[in-house]
Amino acid sequence: MERIAGSILLLCLISLTNANSSPEFTELVYEVCEDTPVDQPGFTITASDPDGDGLTYTLIGPNAQNFRVEESTGVVSVARPLDREIPPGYLTLEAGVSDGPNYRKGDLTIILLDANDNAPTFQRPSYDTSVPENTPVGTTLFKASATDADTGTAGIVTYAIDEVIPNDGFSLFSIVRESGDVKLIKPLNYTSLSTYYRLKINASDGGGKCYESDTKYLSNTVYSFVTVEDVPDLDPQFIGVPYVGSVREHSPVDTSVLKVTAVDPDIGVSDAISYSIEESSEAGLFKISTSDGVISVLSEIDREVIGDTVTLTVKATESKENIHGDRASVTTTVQINILDDNDNKPEFYKCGDSGDDCVTATEFTGEILEHSLGFINIGMTVKDPDKISNTQLILDGEDKAVFSVEPQFTTVDSIVQIMIRQPENLDFEKKRQMTLQVTAVDQYKPAFSSTAQVTINIKDANDNSPTFKQDTYRLNVSEHSPIGTELAIITADDPDTMDKGNLTYKLFPDSILPYFDVESRTGKVYVKSQELLDRELRSLYTATLQARDTDGKPGSTVLEITLTDINDKPPVMNRDSYVAFVREGQELEVKIEATDGDEPNTPNSQIVYGIVSSTYSKNFTIDPETGVLTNHVELDREALDPMLEGEIKLVVTATDQGEPPLSTNVTVTINVQDINDNTPTIFAPSYKFSVKEGEKGAFVGSVEAEDLDQTAEFNRISFSIVDGSFGNFIIRTFAATRGFMGNITVDPDIELDYEKGPKKFNMRVEAADLESNKATVMVDVDVLDVNDERPEFTPIASMTVKENTTVAEAVGSFKAEDKDGSHSLVFELESVKCRCNNSLDFCDLFVLDPNGEVRVNPKFTVDYEKCDQAIVEAQVVDINTEKGYNNSATTGLMVINIEDINDNAPEFIFSDSQVFVVVSESASKGTSVAGVTATDRDSGINSQIEFKVTDVKFQNTNNEISDKGALFEAVTTQQNDRYVGIIQSTQTLDLTLKGKYLVTVSATDPGGLSSSTVLDIFTVDESYKVELRFANNQIEVEKKLSEIKRALMTATKAAVEIVALRPYNSETSRATEKTIVVAYFVYANGTALTSVQVEIMLSDAEHFPKLIELGLDNIGTAPEEEKTVDTVKYVLLGIVAGLVIVLLVLTTSLLCTRRNYRRKLKAAKAAESASSMNYDNQKNGLMLPGTNKYTMEGANPVLNLNIDTTIELEESSSDDDKHSHLSFNSDDSDLESARHPKEDPPGYTEPLHEALTLADQNQSTDNPLMGYSNPVFDTTDL
Repeated sequence: MERIAGSILLLCLISLTNANSSPEFTELVYEVCEDTPVDQPGFTITASDPDGDGLTYTLIGPNAQNFRVEESTGVVSVARPLDREIPPGYLTLEAGVSDGPNYRKGDLTIILLDANDNAPTFQRPSYDTSVPENTPVGTTLFKASATDADTGTAGIVTYAIDEVIPNDGFSLFSIVRESGDVKLIKPLNYTSLSTYYRLKINASDGGGKCYESDTKYLSNTVYSFVTVEDVPDLDPQFIGVPYVGSVREHSPVDTSVLKVTAVDPDIGVSDAISYSIEESSEAGLFKISTSDGVISVLSEIDREVIGDTVTLTVKATESKENIHGDRASVTTTVQINILDDNDNKPEFYKCGDSGDDCVTATEFTGEILEHSLGFINIGMTVKDPDKISNTQLILDGEDKAVFSVEPQFTTVDSIVQIMIRQPENLDFEKKRQMTLQVTAVDQYKPAFSSTAQVTINIKDANDNSPTFKQDTYRLNVSEHSPIGTELAIITADDPDTMDKGNLTYKLFPDSILPYFDVESRTGKVYVKSQELLDRELRSLYTATLQARDTDGKPGSTVLEITLTDINDKPPVMNRDSYVAFVREGQELEVKIEATDGDEPNTPNSQIVYGIVSSTYSKNFTIDPETGVLTNHVELDREALDPMLEGEIKLVVTATDQGEPPLSTNVTVTINVQDINDNTPTIFAPSYKFSVKEGEKGAFVGSVEAEDLDQTAEFNRISFSIVDGSFGNFIIRTFAATRGFMGNITVDPDIELDYEKGPKKFNMRVEAADLESNKATVMVDVDVLDVNDERPEFTPIASMTVKENTTVAEAVGSFKAEDKDGSHSLVFELESVKCRCNNSLDFCDLFVLDPNGEVRVNPKFTVDYEKCDQAIVEAQVVDINTEKGYNNSATTGLMVINIEDINDNAPEFIFSDSQVFVVVSESASKGTSVAGVTATDRDSGINSQIEFKVTDVKFQNTNNEISDKGALFEAVTTQQNDRYVGIIQSTQTLDLTLKGKYLVTVSATDPGGLSSSTVLDIFTVDESYKVELRFANNQIEVEKKLSEIKRALMTATKAAVEIVALRPYNSETSRATEKTIVVAYFVYANGTALTSVQVEIMLSDAEHFPKLIELGLDNIGTAPEEEKTVDTVKYVLLGIVAGLVIVLLVLTTSLLCTRRNYRRKLKAAKAAESASSMNYDNQKNGLMLPGTNKYTMEGANPVLNLNIDTTIELEESSSDDDKHSHLSFNSDDSDLESARHPKEDPPGYTEPLHEALTLADQNQSTDNPLMGYSNPVFDTTDL
């Protein structure tokens, strides 16, 4: 019974307990910012109890130490600092809730939200590297890499270079902001720039925030030492230049003269140097040691033979190759002075008037007027070939007492003159001739002497000189007087009757002549230069006015010329500009100073100051004499235009008082400094705004105010909410177009609730400047009810896809956000536009998946050469939207850049008229004979092209082909976006070959893709050589060669290629020298003229006289020299001499007659051809290079001219019958053609004949006169 009673009691207790329900946790996951301060609320535990009992909360478990909870409210505060970066990034917290009788546990997951609390960390402590100085620009030197433990934008690292030491290295390096790649952007130089650089690299995150409202940015730095390595890129340099040495003549072989030294400026390389003598003004005299640069004697030296100096060109060469694969070298000039020995005797020479053309002589003559004093010029010069000499001259003879010899002693080559000592003994009536002996003795070696006889002829003469009336004339003239202004007419007197009116005048010294001169016959002194007469530079000139009579005897006087001042110098300001600073309300004083270069203490240099009228000039005044600038009204900064920023510019003038007055000006800048003398002013008396509920941080409205002070120090306004917001609103200050505005927004941590209220706020807003001058205004804000939000795109970076890609993965993905809690976003394609040929148009290269991923459309191929960029436009739709719009307000854009790959081979660009011709005889190594052009549709480095000649063959006129090896080479050049290959010969060409070269040229890009073409280069062989004989020697022909060439081109309208000049030797022409000119005549399209065709053209009456004037006397192949004939044969043939003479006369007559009529017959045939030819055939008939054949009638350039069809064939013995009656027009573009009926195509005798004709038929008739490119014959030659 006791057990039954206990069981019943236990059941009753359980029933009573279950009657009170246990509390339940309503939310188990919470978010807390990791930067929430200690003791600040992090989250509130939410729980419910069906019975409505009061709940108490507790925290338990290992992570409970990080938080503390208020038992009654469930508000959980942070107890210890939190760190999201400690794995796993969230905390599991065990919590308990109790309603009294019941207790319930729950596991809470606390997700730690990231705050930007980690700075980027570099993966290496430093980034040191060594870089050769010739590293190409654009090379990536190294990559700086840093990581950031934060997420989102706070974990995105960007890089920058903060500092480079030395500072001038800042422009050499750059860093890719996103990747950290450090690149070289300018060339390095070990020699002229620094050999090392220290880079300070900064890694910054994108900033982030969580608990705090302000975004926080963190950064870190690391250093990189970049060491520049020297490379051999500089040529060696000689030191101690110039080099001058000396050696005595006849010095022994191997005598050391001097030493030259060269160094390698590549300090880090320091290559060994070897020396050599490249050139010498006298060969074979000196040698140089290759290792140490010592120059020594190589052979016998005679100073009198080689001269006083020998100039050597010495070359220094590095022993190793430089970066270009060459052994660098440099040359310098070495001067060696030859010291003299006394090994020659003095001798007498007779020299010309200029001192040249001296010859040894022993007899000399001279003339002297009776009773004359001075020296007698006898044309005698004494010379001692030795450099150091001491020669004594001794006078002897019957009349030696009358004369003396000068100089008596000399150490240099000297002109010997006879000086008159006794002029009274020079009496023409007593003795007309005197004889003397002059002996030259070497004082160092008296045995070395020479003697000459001198004959003096005495002449009767005029013995008076001109004289002036005054010794000094003082003249005045104004500075800058016009040219020709007369100063005075000054004449001299000469009592000699033969000199009356025959005196001539001249000014000395020559340095006065740029300023003044004198008329030689009148003595008028006048101004020579107006510009040079400047009193401020020079006010006084002194000159000597000389008068000479008919015998050249001079008389002189002194001229003192004074320049008088004119006002020609404007005032000059002492400064380029003046700057003054003054606070508003204070007094200004600035002294302006100027100087004037005109004569002091005259009106020309007296300066008066003034102010040029301007907007603010009325506020200032200036003392006209002292130049002191002051303000005469109070300066107010706010009265100035704010755009001036307190700066007033005045123009002050300085004017002299001359006639006319000259002036200059200077800018005076006055900075009126602001003071805080204004209070902020709010634009409106009150404001009323509205804001939607539920928008944290929503913009409410703006309060605008202005402070009239003009500087930021005093007009900066800050706004604050004094009261009425109840912590729901904040205000931030921003600069406005006029003043400042305070933007009122909802507190980012507050969410307004229209239903809970309040529905209206009355706030008082205050505007204050930095010195607390304040103004207030009332702001009313109404809270509005709202609907749900629309989805929005988030920005995305541009994407890249390689052309021709076939991958199925997504190229990129659109991202979008929706503020609604439950949303389902679907992406829809709006359009795809491609940039093709720099224009956007719709295309279908990409498709969009509903999840936002963009892929390449498998139906199309992405080709960079067609389109290089695509823009995908998409719309995002929230399919769960219940109210309002379900799509984004704006579409999203994704830019996809198409990346080029090397998928195109170079393509040759051909011309229908591309025909190349070369004159074999004129072509040498390096002669350009043809050209090709190619492009590559790829871009960047993939578009570069290199040309190469891969094969050369020759096809003769019998279509036989032979291999010619490396006869041509290609040189690659670039012209804009095209590459041009110039085909050049590598050696001289065979003159006898007839046909064409088949040159295979390849074009290859850097990726190895190539294409090739075969060029046909036709030859002009030696059969078209024309020899012209000129009746002048070879030297005269060479002098007139350019004029001869122009005359030949004018007559033939062809390019003239002269390949040789040689003397013409003939038994019949030995009396006069003649010259053969060997030439080719080739048109721009490659057609060459034969000797006969050239003869016809040069015989034209329009051109033939000019050629005759230049010496032309025969056209054609020069006749061979006549062989010497044995005269015995003529004796044996004497019996039939009469018959031979008769036969020769008849033959000569017949030949002359035939030649005359043959020319007329050619003209007649040409007229017949011209009258029957078709105009189109005439224009389109190609001429065959290297031949005299033409594809059609009328295509011959010789006959394809304006033709006078009225040709007279009457017999005539006049000179006119010797020339054709064809009328040639010098301009091929103005040809007139006769009509010609259509004929069957002509037969072709050569493949070239057929090829050119068919090419001509395909050519457009719009340009019938198009020529053919031939690099050998440039239009400049024509």
